[in-house]
Amino acid sequence: MKAVVYNKKGLPDKLIYCDVEKPRPNDNEVLIKIHAVSANAADYRSMRMGIIPKKRIFGADIAGRVESVGKNIRQFKPGDEVIGDLSDCGFGGFAEYAVAPEKALIPKPTKVLFEIAAALPIAGITALQALRDKGNIQKGQKVLIVGSGGGVGTFAVQLAKYFGAEVAAVCSSKNVAQTSSLGADYVIDYTKEDFTKNKRCYDLIIAINGNHPLFAYKRILNPNGIYVMVGGALLQIFRSILFGWLMSFGSKKMCSLAAKSNQKDLEFIVKLVEDDKIKPIIDRRYSLDKVADCMKYLGEGHARGKVVINVE
Repeated sequence: MKAVVYNKKGLPDKLIYCDVEKPRPNDNEVLIKIHAVSANAADYRSMRMGIIPKKRIFGADIAGRVESVGKNIRQFKPGDEVIGDLSDCGFGGFAEYAVAPEKALIPKPTKVLFEIAAALPIAGITALQALRDKGNIQKGQKVLIVGSGGGVGTFAVQLAKYFGAEVAAVCSSKNVAQTSSLGADYVIDYTKEDFTKNKRCYDLIIAINGNHPLFAYKRILNPNGIYVMVGGALLQIFRSILFGWLMSFGSKKMCSLAAKSNQKDLEFIVKLVEDDKIKPIIDRRYSLDKVADCMKYLGEGHARGKVVINVE
């Protein structure tokens, strides 16, 4: 089969499009013919940090059709259309075929196209767990989404509105119109305004991008407010992990999220998409042989929504 394999000596991008052996499912695995896969920060950041999958194939968010199943598989059969998050089982999505355990997969509704399905898992689950689980979002709250233009941010805006919040969102000039179209009540262009210095305060802040000091975020939290660090520069993430607990004494809580794969959460996101309650924003589409270009673009940090590789 064709796949994109990491090779540290490969030039110029260390990602080589080549022929590799087609995987075989064991008794507890499903073999999926991949139709579409999306790229995530988990891919390019892991590669930059030297955290390489065992099979040297990145890619976690997949959508495809079951080719064959191991003898212990009960939930799926050949021909079933599925959506998967392979981030907890070795990645492997930048390929024509991948294997995965049942727990990494859910059925794909017929109404949801493969490329739409592939754009959902990591970004959608991250936004959901940040808002609902860490942030305890409530109807009527004032919520701030910092970094609303990317994959997680576009989902976070829509989910916050779905949960009944009043949403303010921070993004660059080029993403203002898109963020507004997703339902944000207020859109702040960070190139023109420092949201940490205005008089508006929030019950919940989801920080996906940005390098503002933790004290600046805490200052614009309402009493009993919650700040959730989801992403951003590595230094900012480390600071949040190290000092967030120290700054959480009192009524304002500062925490970070390490999103986890979860079938139920993915099913929840997919159902909202099926019912036209939310939608992924797809910025660019690539073919499998252009994954290196895809990862380079995503690593620049300017993607407007999700980036999808159409394999089939």
